[in-house]
Amino acid sequence: MADEALSAGAVARRLGVAVTTLRTWHQRYGLGPSEHIPGHHRRYTPSDLARLEIMRRLTAEGVSPAEAARWARQAPDPLPTDPAVRGRIRTPGRDGGGTIPVGRAGPAARGLARAAMRLDAAAISETIAHTLAASGVVATWDDLLRPVLAAIGERHATTGALIDVEHLVSRCVSEALATAARATPPSGPARILLSCADEEQHSLPLEAMAAALAEAGVSYRTLGARVPAAALVEAVARTGPAAVVLWSHTRATADPAQLSALLAAPRRPLLVLAAGPGWRADTLPAGVVRPVDLAEAVSLAAAVRDSLDQSRAD
Repeated sequence: MADEALSAGAVARRLGVAVTTLRTWHQRYGLGPSEHIPGHHRRYTPSDLARLEIMRRLTAEGVSPAEAARWARQAPDPLPTDPAVRGRIRTPGRDGGGTIPVGRAGPAARGLARAAMRLDAAAISETIAHTLAASGVVATWDDLLRPVLAAIGERHATTGALIDVEHLVSRCVSEALATAARATPPSGPARILLSCADEEQHSLPLEAMAAALAEAGVSYRTLGARVPAAALVEAVARTGPAAVVLWSHTRATADPAQLSALLAAPRRPLLVLAAGPGWRADTLPAGVVRPVDLAEAVSLAAAVRDSLDQSRAD
């Protein structure tokens, strides 16, 4: 059983709640960890987790914490069958229900999706911060943030709902990535310039790349969302970056003329990366590279920085 037991942090991430919420449920309602190994903190067993899942699900549906805890401490049924309680549980509305499917993503992503649906900013931020500290920026983006953000976007596209969820999660992600970038400030001149395409407002992937570059010790500048091609060329002329990353999330903002303008700039960058799903490989000008994912984009940018620094040293 010890191998199956979980820490409070692991349980919180699975359920999509804050650790402080678990402590409250333990202290007020007796729903705490039951496994004790001398000399170690108590751990949550699978049975403990099942009870807490009932608690989380019922409180999310409007049942009072005391009543939800009473049901959680009783039978192993996943939800109570008492009509008095079931009648207070919200049925799925036009947003498609109270959960966001995240496909094959792991427990942390499912927990983040649950916290997002409850608009629980503390649990969202806690899950992201923990994963960043444990796994780094690239893995956090690929395995945690991207699946949840994509699932929210798909649900919104289908139903028109979850605008509030999307805004809150985006703010929490942006804050977490900015904190990660500040935690490892790179030194030396900024060789990489990050920019969204003209009229492109989806800047979170670019913020993820900024944090990943900082984590790798690569200095950068970021111009953010909706940068006109002329302004981008002017920034290149002013700063002379070794590489420019131009992000486009949709076909509507992926005008290849923006890339051609970079290639024709008097201080042409050594590398131009067309990042994001908006770009079509068959429309890219010769000399432009389309990275397949965040890890490749960071690797290419770092390699160009290193090559330029080495040539100057020689």
